[in-house]
Amino acid sequence: MRIYFSPPGPTLNLSAISLMKDLKDGIRALVRLDWTGRVHKRFRGTDADKRYANEVAVLKVLGQRGCPYVPQLLEEYPDELYFVSSSCGKPADQISRERSDQLFAELERDYGIRHLDAEPRNITYDPKEGRFCIIDFELAEVLPDPKAA
Repeated sequence: MRIYFSPPGPTLNLSAISLMKDLKDGIRALVRLDWTGRVHKRFRGTDADKRYANEVAVLKVLGQRGCPYVPQLLEEYPDELYFVSSSCGKPADQISRERSDQLFAELERDYGIRHLDAEPRNITYDPKEGRFCIIDFELAEVLPDPKAA
């Protein structure tokens, strides 16, 4: 585990320096958790601009459609390919494939979002809410709103 002192946004503001913990440091994204529990995701690698734009768009649609078990988009910095969202707990390492498949199917049926990376690694558990959550929407597809039909 690495812990950094980093600014929460793209500009350096010494009064806003916060403690950040790496959650994921991969070739496609750097994901950090700040001391307030907010998630900071910076995209990099192949098609980073497209993946960033897609994830932000999907999170906005999910917010408009009232989905309670996904991160809420809090801040966005398109020039930096960086956004801040609410946290949805910790990885649900013990979730079964069957249960994760059910969660992704519910997301599509109830909110019209097809995840397209429907893997157990994209499920977290939020003990405050007492439920599983779905994360990582950079490849997701927005379908018609099932509530509008």
